[in-house]
Amino acid sequence: MQIQVAREPFDAIVVGSGATGGWAAKKLTEAGMRVCLLEAGKNITKRDYNEHTPSWQMPYLGMSPKVKDTRPIQGNCYACTEYNYQWFVNDIENPYTQDKPFSWIRMRVLGGRSLSWGRQSYRLGPLDFQAASHDGYGEDWPVTYDEMVPYFEEVERYVGISGQPEGLKALPDSIFQPPMQLTCAEEHMRQQLKSKMNRVLTIGRVAILTRNHRDRQACHYCGPCERGCITTSYFSSPYTTIKDAKDTGRLTLVTDAVASHVVMKDGKAAGIAYIDRESRTPREALGKVIVLCASTLESTRILMNSNICNSSGVLGHYLMDHIYQGGAGGVLPVPEARPWAGMPKRPNGVYVPRFRNVDRPHTNGMIRGYGYQGGAMPAFSQNAPGFGKAYKDAVREGRWQASLGVWAECLPRYENQVSLDRNRVDAWGIPTLRMDMSWSDNERKLFEDAKQEAAAMMEASGAKEIRIYGDKPSVPGHCIHEVGTARMGANPRNSVLNKWNQAWDVENLFVTDGACWVSQGCVNPTLTMMALTVRACDYIAREYAKKIAKA
Repeated sequence: MQIQVAREPFDAIVVGSGATGGWAAKKLTEAGMRVCLLEAGKNITKRDYNEHTPSWQMPYLGMSPKVKDTRPIQGNCYACTEYNYQWFVNDIENPYTQDKPFSWIRMRVLGGRSLSWGRQSYRLGPLDFQAASHDGYGEDWPVTYDEMVPYFEEVERYVGISGQPEGLKALPDSIFQPPMQLTCAEEHMRQQLKSKMNRVLTIGRVAILTRNHRDRQACHYCGPCERGCITTSYFSSPYTTIKDAKDTGRLTLVTDAVASHVVMKDGKAAGIAYIDRESRTPREALGKVIVLCASTLESTRILMNSNICNSSGVLGHYLMDHIYQGGAGGVLPVPEARPWAGMPKRPNGVYVPRFRNVDRPHTNGMIRGYGYQGGAMPAFSQNAPGFGKAYKDAVREGRWQASLGVWAECLPRYENQVSLDRNRVDAWGIPTLRMDMSWSDNERKLFEDAKQEAAAMMEASGAKEIRIYGDKPSVPGHCIHEVGTARMGANPRNSVLNKWNQAWDVENLFVTDGACWVSQGCVNPTLTMMALTVRACDYIAREYAKKIAKA
């Protein structure tokens, strides 16, 4: 079958339309470049969003058992339901090999995982970018926090991050919209933890508007954000960054384009080979600069399938994900639970920032740290005894349930890796990945320590019926914070990319998604991924302009 090739090369090819791909398209088109944006999934409009559809209008009340027929892995994710499962990959068509258990949650649709992400948005700080200097393990990032600040600020001003400044060393403040309100029980916890343990409980920092911003509306607290947002109150790429790129008139958007490999010519990247998802027709998009934003493991898979960017021998190595699904909960002695007091549909929770190993390199043999996400909401006694007035009185005696769940840092270890399985291909004939990742003793120690500290914070808050949960931690990958495998560095002998996210081996190839990460920190990664993309694209635009001027 003959490959279809565009007549003229684009100035840049961007692969992936999620949070980072959208930013790359926006920045490069606004810099005057002609950009082709390739997305493996289908196009989408607001008509596909169904966050306001009640469950009784769904054939299976929103809990279709059919989801697991084609998505046995994706269906384990809370966000993959009858409402939106078509956005997630079909696991039968998109297999991979698990040498050790690994949950790879993927979406193929315009906007990618920015449609259903948790929206928690925190900066990596100086302690994270220079983690190796702090405790002697691994490598520092080749970029410092101070260098990143202008790019964090650009992203935050555009996206809209609601949150509360706290002035903490371990968690730098962002440029914030007004914070969402804590419940009265959460305010109680905040006060008790500060006075008794000198720890901070704050409202989550979340990419959801609390006031109108640009042409987006403030959140109306409808609840199920993972189904899309018709008011675009939460940040996703299709109606923000990609829209801006389209408005320049310099964006060519190609959906249903399953990227296979980088086309090479004379030692440089010449374009991207892809397969039309529907017709299975092989095609190519030619470009002068290639920016991979396909998501951590997809970008690495493309590099591996291209047989490039591995002169260091570290491509595919140093895979990381947050270890979670453990913590503690309890019942708080606060004023009576009232329906309006808990804001049950507030699309956000509370956050307890890292306190472990902030002013010291290790504690009890553990390095790095963890943070908590959780909340305190009224839980009504729906099964209360009685009838009439007695039943109503019993229901009103509902209690405040509180919980704090741990998100702990994973160390970058060479043995945690992915590799190409050329004997197993997906539905488009592209070789798939093998996953080989496990938790180290350090992750397990952090996990156990964090559970005990969560219980201690419950006790300090005056909670009763305290319970510790999480006998087993999450399966690697299941947190959906996978990073690493094509890391940045100051030395081409132990890294894939330089400080500008530029491949050492292929000068016109850049990788700006989670694959570039050196170490993980304990906060959600998306805000930092977007800031790194903005920084890399500013560099691309500057260097590209120089070459055009010389031509």
